[in-house]
Amino acid sequence: MKIDLDAMSLKELKELNAQTARAIANFKKRKKQQAISALEEQAKALGFSLSDLVGVAPVRKRKPARAKYANPANSGETWTGRGRKPRWVEAVLKAGKSLESLLIR
Repeated sequence: MKIDLDAMSLKELKELNAQTARAIANFKKRKKQQAISALEEQAKALGFSLSDLVGVAPVRKRKPARAKYANPANSGETWTGRGRKPRWVEAVLKAGKSLESLLIR
């Protein structure tokens, strides 16, 4: 497949470059996953898990935190109580109410 780069505009060249970078990243990711799968199968055939052999614990994914507080003016706005307080929480606190009044029951 021969592409005439001289006939392409700058915009087309940049798009081609971006597509090429994505294709290379996807190729590497796919090959890496194939290699990991092959090693896991080989380790399993020997009676081990790959994490046992490498000494790395598997990464555990946590569930998203449940909402703990809700905006009384708009129940669609919630907050888990983690991280920075949303503006609506700040406004309620400034109005003299407590966080307990926002608890979801």
